[in-house]
Amino acid sequence: MAKCVLAFSGGLDTLVAIAWLKERRNFDVVALAVNLGQGEDLEELGEIALRAGAISARVEDLRDIFFKDYVANALRALAHYEQNYLLASALSRPLIARELVRVAQEEGATHVAHGCSGKGNDQIRFEAGIAALAPNLKIIAPLREWEYKNREERIKYAQSKRLAMPKPKSGGIRCGYDLNLWGQSIECGALDDAGIAPPEESYTMSVSPLKAPNEPAEVELEFQEGLPITLNGTKMNSADLIEQLNSLAGAHGIGRADIIEDRLIGFKSREIYESPAATTLYAAKRGLEQMVLSRESLQVRDGLAVAYGRCVYNGQWYSELRESLDSFFLRLNQAVSGKVKLRLYKGQATVVSRTSDCSLYQTGTSAYRDQLDSEAAEGFIRIWSMPLAAEAKRKGKK
Repeated sequence: MAKCVLAFSGGLDTLVAIAWLKERRNFDVVALAVNLGQGEDLEELGEIALRAGAISARVEDLRDIFFKDYVANALRALAHYEQNYLLASALSRPLIARELVRVAQEEGATHVAHGCSGKGNDQIRFEAGIAALAPNLKIIAPLREWEYKNREERIKYAQSKRLAMPKPKSGGIRCGYDLNLWGQSIECGALDDAGIAPPEESYTMSVSPLKAPNEPAEVELEFQEGLPITLNGTKMNSADLIEQLNSLAGAHGIGRADIIEDRLIGFKSREIYESPAATTLYAAKRGLEQMVLSRESLQVRDGLAVAYGRCVYNGQWYSELRESLDSFFLRLNQAVSGKVKLRLYKGQATVVSRTSDCSLYQTGTSAYRDQLDSEAAEGFIRIWSMPLAAEAKRKGKK
C-alpha cells in the first residue's frame, strides 16, 4: 500500500482523517504530531493515532526549532498582520510543512495530508510550503474531499469506527483552538456574530483584564541583537522564557485581540487571538528600538514589518522575498541590545525604563548644548524654512 503522512493534531478532523484515508483511499497512514508548545501530552497523542489506525506515529518536540528558525525572525522584524495579529498560527505552518516533507522522504511516502478546511488560510500555507520544498509530493486535503457535511456527521463516522473522541479544551464550550508557544487562535460558533463579545470561557491563556490583579507586576527583559536572553535577570532558553512570560503576562490579562480580519483571498472574518508573551515582547522590543535605532531606520522598519507580516500570513515563507527581508532585519538588529522593564497591569504591558550600551539617546537638554549653539540653530532653522517660504511666495503671500 502507498504511504501518506498526515499532520495529526488529535482533533476530531485529523482523527477521522486517519480512518478515512485508510478506508476510502487505501493508504497506510503515518501520523506526524509536533510539539510547538501547545502543552499536550504528545506521547498520548501518538497512541491515539495508532488506535485510530495509523501504522506508525512520529512525535517531534520542535519548540526550540520553532523559535530559532521562525518566531525569532518575526520578532526581529516586529512582524504583524493588520496591526494586532502576531502570526502565531501562520508562523507554525511552514515548519509543519517542512516536517511533513522530511518525514515523507524518510518514510518513502508518495502523499502528505493535512486537516484544514476548504475555507481557511491554513490550507494555502501548508500546500504552498510543501510545493516550495517538494513539488513532486501529492497533497490530500480530506476535508475538501470527504462526504461529511458537518461536525455531527464526522462524529457519527468516528463513533462507527470506535475512535476515541477528543475532549473539549475549555469549560464545555465548543471552540476550535490552535495553540503554540507564540500564541493561540480561537474559533467557535459564538464568535461568528461580531456584534457580541467573545464568551469569557473561550479564553484559556489569559484572565479578563477586569479580573486581573489590582496591583501591577514588573518584569525585566534583556535583549541581545533583537532577541530575548533573560527574564527578570535569569538567563534561559527561548522556549522556556516565552512559556514563563505567557504565564506572567496572561495572569494580567495581556495579549487578547478581537479582529475583523481580511483573509488571504480578501473576504473578512472575525478572529480571536491570545498572545501574552508575544505582545509583551513586542512592546519591550519596540521601546528598546526607539532608543537604539535612528529615525530613518524606524520608519523603514515600520513599513517592512507590515511586508514581513503579509509574507508570513500569505504562506510565502519559502520565498526569496522573506529571505531578503530576513537579511535586512538581521543587520538592523545588531544594535538592538539592552534591558527593558515593563509594568503589567489590567491588559497593558507598558515600558517604564530601558538601558542600552548602544543607545543613541543622550540624557538631558545639556547634552546637545555644545553642538547646537545659537548661531547654528538660527542657520538650521533658516535653511529648513526655505521650502515653506517658497510655497508662501507662490501663493502670493507676503
